[in-house]
Amino acid sequence: MREILQACLAGKSLDRADALKLADVQGDELQALLTAAAQLRDWHKGRIVTFSPKLFVPLTNLCRDFCGYCTFRKAPDEPGAKSMTLDEVLRVVNQGKPLGCVEVLFSLGDKPEAIYPEMKQFLAARGHQRTLDYLVDACRVVLEETGLLPHSNPGVMGRSDLQRLKEFNPSMGLMLESVSERLQLAGAAHDNAPDKKPAVRLRTLELAGELRIPFTTGILIGIGENWRERIDSLIAIRELHARYGHIQEVIVQNFRAKPTIPMRAHPDASKDDMVKTIALARLILGGEMNIQAPPNLTPDGYELYLDAGINDWGGVSPLTPDFINPEAPWPALHLLQQKSAQAGFELRARLPIYPEFIHQADKFLPPALMAYVEQFCGNDGLVENNGPLAKLATLHHSNTPSVPGLS
Repeated sequence: MREILQACLAGKSLDRADALKLADVQGDELQALLTAAAQLRDWHKGRIVTFSPKLFVPLTNLCRDFCGYCTFRKAPDEPGAKSMTLDEVLRVVNQGKPLGCVEVLFSLGDKPEAIYPEMKQFLAARGHQRTLDYLVDACRVVLEETGLLPHSNPGVMGRSDLQRLKEFNPSMGLMLESVSERLQLAGAAHDNAPDKKPAVRLRTLELAGELRIPFTTGILIGIGENWRERIDSLIAIRELHARYGHIQEVIVQNFRAKPTIPMRAHPDASKDDMVKTIALARLILGGEMNIQAPPNLTPDGYELYLDAGINDWGGVSPLTPDFINPEAPWPALHLLQQKSAQAGFELRARLPIYPEFIHQADKFLPPALMAYVEQFCGNDGLVENNGPLAKLATLHHSNTPSVPGLS
């Protein structure tokens, strides 16, 4: 094991066989794995941990997929089913702008118009046939009328959709989740979820690479996959990034059981599983990759993720809840800053597009977007003067305010 870790620290890519060996470590050997991952992170990223001050905008929670772990998706006749008008979107964004938010995260269900006539009617009334067309319109309106930066995470996309969204999104995202085909079997996490086929999601990531879109992806752990499949998922991401250089961030996200989901009896991913997966992700993806784990999904120990090699906390909002995990409020920002400092890290605000890609704007950003990006960032590519952190630090997130049109 020590030889494997020394080779990684010397710059060797962790291969599948060695990663599988490291997946078995426990006790002191696990601590050695975490220490090596953190050391690799420190060499490349220093002791800065970032977050994105964001607004979470669920454009629609209707979806054609039926994932076993999801509480976000609704059918039109279910309580809480909602598709937002552009006026509602702007109302939320305009509330968040004076709070120092920079990113507008658009999350939405995959192709709900394919199975719900109600969504077809909603779209037709606004001059659209597809939800992705409506998303393009929403991104354009937010960018042009508020100046905040859209980051779209709408599920599977084709080339033309990615091309059109690129004009209004400095970055986009799609969680790979897992390359496991087993998860599509009857009763598994991705049963009856056509947009969760690994090949389909990998194709979207590949198209984003061909189009030079700064892209966020990641894996969801604890949904029935094994260590081999986890490692294969991370290696698949690495191979795409090696080919195109467009993966700006990899998220390691843990499954949490909820009483209303089909997988409600499935055990949560443990902290040990999380820290080991994060450490393996760091060694597989290398010191230069930005690796994130969401703090709100482990409220009583997320600072441990710093010991495993992350350098980012993801989006934290002063206004909107995590609509994907509504039971898990964002940590108060002053506490996030305090816990980061106690671990020896400076907390900094970033844009939805990472500094590495801002510094390569001629390759990754349409010229028209650069002026919108430059209004927020300093010479280091992070939010200038860390202004939103000062504003957000005065807020306490334990009681998230209701959002107009969504409460």
